[in-house]
Amino acid sequence: MGEALREFFGFGGYQRQPEGAYSWQHLTFVGSMILVMIVLAILLGLRNRHRPDKVRNRVIIVSAILIDAFEIAKIVIVGIKDPGNLLNVLPLFTCSISLFALPLAAFAKGRIREASLDFMFIFGLLLAVFGTIGAAQNYSAYPVLAWDNVVSGITHSISGFSSLYIGVSGMMSMKKKNIWITFLILFIFSAAAYVADVLIPYNYMFLMRGDGTPYDIFYNLVNGNRVLYPSIVVGLFVLWMVIFYAVYYLITKKKASRD
Repeated sequence: MGEALREFFGFGGYQRQPEGAYSWQHLTFVGSMILVMIVLAILLGLRNRHRPDKVRNRVIIVSAILIDAFEIAKIVIVGIKDPGNLLNVLPLFTCSISLFALPLAAFAKGRIREASLDFMFIFGLLLAVFGTIGAAQNYSAYPVLAWDNVVSGITHSISGFSSLYIGVSGMMSMKKKNIWITFLILFIFSAAAYVADVLIPYNYMFLMRGDGTPYDIFYNLVNGNRVLYPSIVVGLFVLWMVIFYAVYYLITKKKASRD
């Protein structure tokens, strides 16, 4: 039992060979996580849709506690295995935005809470897909059923679950007066990641280089310019938000006209 636990957490290094990116093990694992995420979000969202906000928010509170608890546990395990690697696992990756936005959505008040709910509604599912199906490099580095990939699958699935739950339960407001706050969440996080990238140095949010991702297209396009390249990366997220808001308002406007 002790040996199995050491192998699962990777103490002393994993003895098993990684199954590889987009192997059937990778796709089966993330597919199962995504399926559970979708089913739970729909069931709980429909159940709570017409209940008081306090009741609906309990699911967001539990999600916020779980996602941060798993992330803290991940950092602690890394610190035990390799203290020198702690600066490389700070919660400043793109998908780490949920670690801050989701607690704000759960515990903040007023417009900050509304904007945070909207942020998770807009980004949560996108981050979940990027961090499960898209994070193929993780499944070439670690075995599928190992701590690194399991905890990553759980945290990203919580992000996606929260996004779907917020949408199905109707917790998003998408108020125009809160849009600037929603954008501010992105800008503050991106600025923190950029500062860390410069000081450590590292590549949080892929703001320094593409590292084999599609961001390499833009990195090569501007010859790795330290201002233009990260601006493009953040600009892509801004573009996603603009498109999301535009489509949402278009759909709701058409629905209102039919009613």
